[in-house]
Amino acid sequence: MALSWRSWLANEGVKHLCLLIWLSLNVLLFWKTFLLYYQGPEYYYLHQMLGLGLCLSRASASVLNFNCSLILLPMCRTLLAFLRGSQKVASRRTRRLLDKSRTFHITCGVTICIFSGVHVAAHLVNALNFSVNYNEDFLEINAARYRDEDPRKLLFTTEQFKCMHIYLSIYTFILVPGLTGVCMVLVLFLMITASTYAIRVSNYDIFWYTHNLFFVFYILLMLHVSGGLLKYQTNLDAHPPGCLSPNRTRHLNIPLPQYFSEHVPEPFPGGFVNPELFIQNEFVKICAEEPKFQANFPQTWLWISLPLCLYCAERLYRCIRSNKPVTIISVISHPSDVMEVRMIKENFKARPGQYIILHCPRVSALENHPFTLTMCPTETKAIFGVHLKIVGDWTERFRDLLLPQSGQDSEILPFIQPRNYPKLYIDGPFGSPFEESLNYEVSLCVAGGIGVTPFASILNTLLDDWRPYKLRRLHFIWVCRDIKSFHWFADLLCVLHNKLWQENRPDYVNIQLYLSQTDGIQKIIGEKYQALNSRLFIGRPRWKLLFDEIAKCNRGKTVGVFCCGPSSISKTLHQLSNQNNAYGTKFEYNKESFS
Repeated sequence: MALSWRSWLANEGVKHLCLLIWLSLNVLLFWKTFLLYYQGPEYYYLHQMLGLGLCLSRASASVLNFNCSLILLPMCRTLLAFLRGSQKVASRRTRRLLDKSRTFHITCGVTICIFSGVHVAAHLVNALNFSVNYNEDFLEINAARYRDEDPRKLLFTTEQFKCMHIYLSIYTFILVPGLTGVCMVLVLFLMITASTYAIRVSNYDIFWYTHNLFFVFYILLMLHVSGGLLKYQTNLDAHPPGCLSPNRTRHLNIPLPQYFSEHVPEPFPGGFVNPELFIQNEFVKICAEEPKFQANFPQTWLWISLPLCLYCAERLYRCIRSNKPVTIISVISHPSDVMEVRMIKENFKARPGQYIILHCPRVSALENHPFTLTMCPTETKAIFGVHLKIVGDWTERFRDLLLPQSGQDSEILPFIQPRNYPKLYIDGPFGSPFEESLNYEVSLCVAGGIGVTPFASILNTLLDDWRPYKLRRLHFIWVCRDIKSFHWFADLLCVLHNKLWQENRPDYVNIQLYLSQTDGIQKIIGEKYQALNSRLFIGRPRWKLLFDEIAKCNRGKTVGVFCCGPSSISKTLHQLSNQNNAYGTKFEYNKESFS
């Protein structure tokens, strides 16, 4: 079906506009820096020595500075959660844009990786040109010590000179940028490779630990720019670039006519053939003094200082906020390797759809993991909780600390057993796209497996009181492979269904449960879950038919689509949200992913 421009603009328009602005700023920054070093008179002699390698290295460095400052902002989660609140940002379109922070973080990371490669390649060419184009007339801007010096020595080695000043200069200018540059490349390589999907899924610990090397990366980055290897000319008035220096010709024992014949193209401008007349008529500028050079002021500090201070301040605030452990009320073991933890903490507040970060020192001194709240505190109760799928070393160790060893793996009904629990700290709450589900008049919530957790807190909130919210119709679709998975929230669904029937609002929530596998389907049928039997289907949802039905019942309205589950489901819903329909209904797509 044809694309709906109305839906596409709502789902993709602002995102692509911001991407275009970001891309334009990168191109503009790259091009302006490139022209500065290519045409700038203060870099005339340096450019003669290094060529395009100078322009590319500095232009790529500007892009790296820009993105190294931006990449920290999407990780300021507390700030984003503050802005995400409906009272702080009135526009829903702007709030939805904040949900793309993770995507923007990845985009900046990929850009840093690409331009780091350009920067490294350009500096390798520069090292070669420093050696090949060694010029005794401009010793101040030479990194090489003599012509045809091994370029590898320019990166790592130093030599003791008779003059201590020269020795210190060589040590600072060559060793610091070269060594820190190599270390940054290694750190960046570890961070990028460990961020791939395969590593994150198979071993999240490696991703977590290597990603925290960003602090080392920024320290190396600030040291890297302190070397002052590349210099610009400061006395442009007294020594215009390319001017003729008689002192230099006499020092080299070269007469002026010979200098003209070697350095000035013929014929002379204006038809002059006499060098003396050429000088008298000011066709060549005479240098008043030798060129003076000075190291560039490090620009990286200006780029990253504010974002880095903001991020550090936010991390400090989060550390202070999370230094008091929570009180674990109960731990419930659910079927299919799922565990529920209920807890309380003084003055803890959260909105439905938000998530928290759990940290248990007895499991790992440094490692922590995010989990969506399945139960939020309210004015009448302070209890909140999360559901954890037992996958990976961290969750397995955490389960062993909270639950006793039991061989009853086939137990369907959850059991609760009091224990002395270890200390558990939480950080958050933080915002997510699912906070918007209550701000639409009609919402379609699709969950795949454990992806139901963000919607559990929303269902619990509606169970307490649905009247304060804008939402008037909720379509809840839950797809699972195992019949036992529905028992995670079967009680909640039944209680909510019965309450809405008692309040004469049976159409408020439309529940549809889809089972991929049919083994053991009879186990859910019984008196306790009788309300869910008619809502249980075999196979997968017919998404196109579902969207057409919702569009037909909500002509001209805006429907919020929320998905948390496998990428295959997410991709299908995303495509259908952008497609045209005959009823003028606009679908706004929102997504969350655990990977």
